[in-house]
Amino acid sequence: MLANITNVLRACAHRNGAAVIMSARTYSDFTSQATFEIKKCDLHKLDEGPATQVVMTRDEGLQYYRTMQTMRRMELKADQLYKQKIIRGFCHLYDGQEACAVGIEAAINPSDHLITAYRAHGYTLTRGGTVKEIMAELTGRRGGIAKGKGGSMHMYCKNFYGGNGIVGAQVPLGAGVALACQYQGNSELCVCLYGDGAANQGQIFETYNMAALWKLPVIFICENNRYGMGTSVERAAASTDYFKRGEFIPGLRVDGMDILCVREATRFAADICRAGKGPVLMELQTYRYHGHSMSDPGVSYRTREEIQEVRSKSDPISLLKDRMLSNNMASVEELKEIDVEVRKEIEEAAQFATTDSEPPLEDLCNHLFHNEAPVEVRGTNPWTKLKSLS
Repeated sequence: MLANITNVLRACAHRNGAAVIMSARTYSDFTSQATFEIKKCDLHKLDEGPATQVVMTRDEGLQYYRTMQTMRRMELKADQLYKQKIIRGFCHLYDGQEACAVGIEAAINPSDHLITAYRAHGYTLTRGGTVKEIMAELTGRRGGIAKGKGGSMHMYCKNFYGGNGIVGAQVPLGAGVALACQYQGNSELCVCLYGDGAANQGQIFETYNMAALWKLPVIFICENNRYGMGTSVERAAASTDYFKRGEFIPGLRVDGMDILCVREATRFAADICRAGKGPVLMELQTYRYHGHSMSDPGVSYRTREEIQEVRSKSDPISLLKDRMLSNNMASVEELKEIDVEVRKEIEEAAQFATTDSEPPLEDLCNHLFHNEAPVEVRGTNPWTKLKSLS
């Protein structure tokens, strides 16, 4: 369940080229696991919901903390590089929403599938991409996860289908992936994410209908960060109960700022899907600290005080940190050591992303097809020819 996150952490330690620094306190000094009371989910067409008393081990907590901190620092570095005009074009940052991506990944298997919209950096990391590959993709370099040709909105790795730039278009694609899972009978499922800004689109309701008719193993997840671009959900939707939008599909409304709430709700939904009972619709109530994209300052439609209040009361990393410290699951020194390691990894990745070479023109048309013989591709005019290699 935690294999992908664990692999990310192992890779981080190896790339840093340093042994993991241990706190002066020994492992036996800490509580190995603790039980936590979490917020009850709002339910739609369900008699019972996820457990409200959940267990988290020390190892899980440390993994969650490191991954969320890596996401946060990676996005802050992307903000810095964008303002320096090293990253160009569209760039949608995920800081504030880390509990969503990490909580979902903690509840599914590496063999399961995931597709999302254009705010995709965090999911690229949890699905197995490295910080170096993500940062290099943002700067358009050959070492990027899409070879420098995708940029912020188009990142992919095994069982992760992007990163999609057209609002809402990933939802029917996700149902198609779930149909393939059902057809192959492999007990896998697809997590299909979209934002509150996309939630009113007709193609999403059409997809709900098909998924329910065919009982597809798909978890539809609306990441409700309260603003579709610069429009609040109250101004955009006659009903903001997004978890009820499936009507005939069971729904859950979840505290998306609490990683344990997200994890337990996703496990609950996954069990329904794997039992062949069809799709589940989840609404994660979350918040983005940055604007919609880097071109949006994010304070013309909300106040700085609102953002600061969310940071001070609901920050997902602070919430996890406080739980671990108050239950003797980690020390302040140990978490600070993780912070130092994360910052070092981010700086090394940024250095690579700014020095690696850009892809040459002859690479432009590569990977159009999988496992096919080289083909000629017409350029911008009939006498310009490019070659595509698989």
